[in-house]
Amino acid sequence: MTGKTSRRAFLQGGVALATLPHLPAALLAQPLGTRDELWYNQPAQQWLGALPVGNGFLGGMVFGGIQTERIALSESTAWSGAPSTDEVNPGALPHLQQMRQYFFDGKYEEFQQLCSKYLPGHAKNFGTNLPLPEVQFAFDEGVSISEYRRSLDLDTAIATVRYRRGNATYIREVFASHPDRILTVRLTCNKPRSISFRLSFGKSTLPGSVVIVHDTLVFQGHAYEPMHSSGRDGVAVHIHARAVTDGGTVTPSTDAIDIHGATSVTVFVAISTSFHGPDPASLCQQRLDHVVTIPFAKLRQSHVADHQSLYRRVSLDLGESSAASRQLPTDERRKALERGADQASNDPQLLALFFQYGRYLTIAGSRVDSPLPLALQGIWNDGLASSMGWTDDFHLDINTQQNYWPAEVCNLSECQTPLFALIDVMREAGRITARQMYDTPGWVVHTVTNPWGYTAPGGIGWGIFVTAGIWIVLQMWDHYTFNADVEFLRTRAYPVLREAALFFLAYMVPEPKHGWLVTGPSDSPENWYKTLSGARAAESMGNTVDRVFVHALYTMCIQASHTLSLDEDLRQRIESARDKLPPFQVGRHGQLQEWLEDFEDAEPNHRHTSPLVSVYPEHQISPRTTPALSHAAEVLIQRRMNAPNWEQSEWGRANLVVYYARFLKGDDAHKYLLGLFAKAAGDNLLTFSSAGIAGADQNIFALDGNTAGAAGIAEMLLQSQAGYIELLPALPRAWPTGSVRGLCARGGFVVDIAWRSGKLVAATIHSKRGGDTPVRYVECITTIHLSAGESRRLRPSDFHKAVIETPEARS
Repeated sequence: MTGKTSRRAFLQGGVALATLPHLPAALLAQPLGTRDELWYNQPAQQWLGALPVGNGFLGGMVFGGIQTERIALSESTAWSGAPSTDEVNPGALPHLQQMRQYFFDGKYEEFQQLCSKYLPGHAKNFGTNLPLPEVQFAFDEGVSISEYRRSLDLDTAIATVRYRRGNATYIREVFASHPDRILTVRLTCNKPRSISFRLSFGKSTLPGSVVIVHDTLVFQGHAYEPMHSSGRDGVAVHIHARAVTDGGTVTPSTDAIDIHGATSVTVFVAISTSFHGPDPASLCQQRLDHVVTIPFAKLRQSHVADHQSLYRRVSLDLGESSAASRQLPTDERRKALERGADQASNDPQLLALFFQYGRYLTIAGSRVDSPLPLALQGIWNDGLASSMGWTDDFHLDINTQQNYWPAEVCNLSECQTPLFALIDVMREAGRITARQMYDTPGWVVHTVTNPWGYTAPGGIGWGIFVTAGIWIVLQMWDHYTFNADVEFLRTRAYPVLREAALFFLAYMVPEPKHGWLVTGPSDSPENWYKTLSGARAAESMGNTVDRVFVHALYTMCIQASHTLSLDEDLRQRIESARDKLPPFQVGRHGQLQEWLEDFEDAEPNHRHTSPLVSVYPEHQISPRTTPALSHAAEVLIQRRMNAPNWEQSEWGRANLVVYYARFLKGDDAHKYLLGLFAKAAGDNLLTFSSAGIAGADQNIFALDGNTAGAAGIAEMLLQSQAGYIELLPALPRAWPTGSVRGLCARGGFVVDIAWRSGKLVAATIHSKRGGDTPVRYVECITTIHLSAGESRRLRPSDFHKAVIETPEARS
């Protein structure tokens, strides 16, 4: 209902600051820097200055304008394109054996020619996520204001704009409610009847129209675009905006709604697409009809409680920044850190905020009931990635994986649920690709996918990454190991892993020199090498990155088979195949070799460092177990970075943080964290891929730097991949005193740590399921046993000296 009764019920939450203690007036009495908050003293001038809100599928970027408020809208299912068939190149299977033979015979040019002709897929209607129209508020007020403040409170997930005009104080609150699946904009003023504005939608790149239906502003259109799809395919999109006022007048026009003389106004925005069902208009109307019956105070409280149930699981204190830093707006603090990033500048509270921001964005973008997982830009869309060659899709050669790196360790496990649903879609479609392209059982996916499970290759040089499916399925394995959830392993993860193993058992072939089982033709994302004649080539046989992931897949299947007491015969086949994988090799420059042969890099400054997946997320190379290979991995990194015009990217900088955390070099990890924050983040702290990289002509937002950066900070403080929980494995000198609460470790453990003067003070280990675990601090180790729900507090005196031998030392 939208009549007077429901309107009165809604307004029971109060209409003035004096009767609304839950509004920001009370919060503003707190000193700056005491909350997890981004704040600014001026409106955003560009997209990378606006503040993000989201509820798992609906996103908004709040600009905080004075005369015009703009909220850039997006929705995770607003995709062009459609499900398609015949996406596999029909020439792939007939020429597969010839391609492989050319490579083994050293005929690399002929090999590359066949690959270029017969491997690329036919992504005829692949599509992309598209930006939606802005919802705009044009205010009937002057520009002379004072005390302007724009903020995003990460703890409440509310963006706020506050300013004074004369003796009137204006406040806007914007949040995207997950419980009620709606975007809410609340406008209040302490001076009655002082709010007037025109509500409209901004210009849209989507074909569509704006109409007024009763008291609701409606955009109806389609996600059509010609660059990544047919131009005639895409979901139907509906955006409905409805205003509920206290006092004043509401006057609809043909394509806008005018509000004049109100004391408070709440605008609700509902978005739906035909991805959810055949009638997105009805779904929008149902959501609006529901929320207007809820008092605003209850609506806000429900939103905050839902968000905090996830957000407050983890807290982080890296030490106190200077008073001068704490008094600066966030953009000025970021710029100050950028100016000193190469001189060990330090603003630990800002870096702790960056960590929590990565968690906030994960919560805002990916919830247990989200229809799709986080795309390249999460659930937000700046209109740039979708209008160039990349698309705003699911990149499976690092970006989608990085989006979910913090989920388990940062205590947001259920946020991975929509990713697992997409993996199920890919698995089904990938069976067809495996059969048509390689004549194998099982399933396979290559470099990119879309909501309908595209699994065929992309283009030459980037799109033929055959182990992409293993990499993304590592997230399912992490979910099992971090939660010790055997039932998830049995019913969800192992069936996916098993089918992937069946594919690689049939797909891989022995190379003639050593008899090693190798993949190929496949890319080492997204790099090129020089053949012996000096020609450039991208595809090859037996890339190191493929070797890492196949080894990981086989190891996971072997462990799962033992745990579940299943598939003994298959396990023996897998164990035999794993023994025949190539060893890691060190090249002529002392670097971890990227290809089966010691080819020279065609692009020495390349942004990808694919062989280092052996360091993170895998644990096949580490300074303790394989020190020589660990050194070779560092050589590879430094050769890339020291090459002229190193292709710096947000995700590449985040990689450096996790790599050096795994190398147990905290000061280096901190240095690269500063580089990520200072060189690849905008004023709103969202990370971006720099202009000039991978075909981009301007900075383009990408979520992965935020999420992988948060995972990197967690990795500096806690690791558990080596069979034990390690406390403070890569603590930098820049954080001498601090604490963290709520990080997760494999085995179903939750860990709190406190340290002072660079040394452990105490740690508390809590077990969710019960069990034993070794716990390591520096070179000391102890083993604890906990029942389900039990906690144990450890101090340095609880550890005893331990000598941990490396496999290399034993050999």
